[in-house]
Amino acid sequence: MLCERFGVSERRACRVVGQHRSTQRLDPPEVTDEEARLREFLRDFSKRRPRWGWRRAAKAARKAGWTVNDKRIRRLWRDEGLRVPTRKRKKPLRGIGAHVGAMCPIRPDALWALDFQFDTTADGRTLKMLNVIDEFTREALAIEVDRTIDADHVVAILDRLAAERGRAPAYVRFDHGPEFIAASVADWCRFKACESVFIDPGSPWQNAWIESFNGRFRDEFLNGRHFDSLLEARVLIEDWRIDYNINRPHSAHGELSPAEFAAKWTINQPQAA
Repeated sequence: MLCERFGVSERRACRVVGQHRSTQRLDPPEVTDEEARLREFLRDFSKRRPRWGWRRAAKAARKAGWTVNDKRIRRLWRDEGLRVPTRKRKKPLRGIGAHVGAMCPIRPDALWALDFQFDTTADGRTLKMLNVIDEFTREALAIEVDRTIDADHVVAILDRLAAERGRAPAYVRFDHGPEFIAASVADWCRFKACESVFIDPGSPWQNAWIESFNGRFRDEFLNGRHFDSLLEARVLIEDWRIDYNINRPHSAHGELSPAEFAAKWTINQPQAA
């Protein structure tokens, strides 16, 4: 077509399309009856085993009595346009939050961090715990314990904490869990003028304070307890949370407990802060 339309030589036309000149001089070999049957076998194999590739087809062909090597099967497999269809991976949903980079809060209720932990009761049923901490004072604002906690439950907890604290936080930080990227949580943040900060997928170190709290909670309490019921878990965990806030010294606060540090900050800092 190039030679006829543009009047160029065969050599130049082959160079333009990146094709060897021998392809224009050698006629393709005629398909023999034996090869036609083999091609039909491969097409039938591809229909019966759509997720199997040419390697398994070669083994099946030899098992069926064909004397063929892998290279020939691979060539015919490609000539017939047979291939294992790739499965398109579903793109995971990601939350859309504020891009603030590394953040160090300078006052209480500037940034709350949320994360889930799991345990079980004596009957083997799951306990799901939503931990909420203030990253500045390191107070455990809430440890909600239930069998399941969905996005609406998360919103109810945030509403309760905002009412107890007298204001909503400026930012909330969490991962891309389905409970956190839900529209109800995004609506709550928008109505409360609260920005959501999502950590990068697979990067728990970006939510370091809540991960540190989770480790202490697991090591100092959960690993040494065996809950018989949901009610018992709720009561004992709430007692531990109160004790953690009031009595547990924190090295970052000069060995003050989170409650003591929060009270001292309120007294010492000017109102403008």
